[in-house]
Amino acid sequence: MNRSSTNRVPTGGADAPSLRVGFLPAHNFTLSALSLFVDALRLAADEGDRSRPIRCAWAVMASTPQPIRASCGVQITRTAGLGDPRNFDYIVVVGGLLHGGEAMDEASIAYLKSAAQAGVPLVGVCTGSFVLSRAGLMRGRRCCVSWYHHADFEAEFPDQTPDADQLFVEDRDRITCAGGSGVADLAAFLIERHVGAAAAQKCLHVLQMQNARAGSDAQPHAGPGSGGDDRVRRAILLMEQHVAEPLSVEAIATRLQLSSRQLERLFAETLGQSPAVAYRELRLAYAHRLLQSTKKSVTDIAVEAGFCDGAHFARQFRSHFGFAPRDVRVAEPARLPKKAAPVRRELAQREADFIAG
Repeated sequence: MNRSSTNRVPTGGADAPSLRVGFLPAHNFTLSALSLFVDALRLAADEGDRSRPIRCAWAVMASTPQPIRASCGVQITRTAGLGDPRNFDYIVVVGGLLHGGEAMDEASIAYLKSAAQAGVPLVGVCTGSFVLSRAGLMRGRRCCVSWYHHADFEAEFPDQTPDADQLFVEDRDRITCAGGSGVADLAAFLIERHVGAAAAQKCLHVLQMQNARAGSDAQPHAGPGSGGDDRVRRAILLMEQHVAEPLSVEAIATRLQLSSRQLERLFAETLGQSPAVAYRELRLAYAHRLLQSTKKSVTDIAVEAGFCDGAHFARQFRSHFGFAPRDVRVAEPARLPKKAAPVRRELAQREADFIAG
């Protein structure tokens, strides 16, 4: 990070940047979330690749000058203290490890509360939604979390219902983002709003990403829910991690120190289906997303989703969705055959149920 370009955030005048963002990284924050957001701003801020904070400006803040540790062990230093929050259009809390000790000190929490009082929009990325919720700053507002941490959020905040099926959510003066590559989509969304569509497109293209996804787009790899059983949840995470080369039910059970019969019973009790069926539906849903969002061939997608050949994949896909893989691309979803509509609704409900657990 270029300290000379981030130490000072211009606050007014004709030459003031169109978008000013202050970042508050939590202890053990996610480095990729911070770097993706900052890099998007950097690329949108200037012509070419010169990184001058002309159209966008940013600062990484902390209450003390001590280094801030990322979850990967890398340490960064602040570029600014906790100044007037009204100098920023947004203040972004970059979350990280949920169980890595105190996420943010009292001075930083007080600063966030003062920013909220001043009407400055607050943004939580990755587990930044947890930090904002712990500070009481998400009451009465929708909150987006990663499907991976959905159960953690519900356990800690039983009075809130998180959204875990989309990339980010804007609810008045709060924005929350699940994290991952969705951070770049959120950054592009704000850049387009304040700087323009061309700047937003430029930053994504230089980062070699496709055109911006909407906040309402589904989170990728959102696997089935657990029905509240941690063993089923862990089994599903194993399935998510082995899509291209599926594990056998016996191998999953062994990793969880269960018998195959125990695992079958747990899935039947919590999801109403067998592990094999849940695994196949997870892989088909993944293939469906690839068909919608990439230009990969059907054969390549079949292999990436763990099917032995294209013909077998096509049969399974048609049986599950009611239409062939190629139909996903030859027609918009709204124009697919009418007979596919109930299947699409069932798929959407299944995915929502899977995510919500």
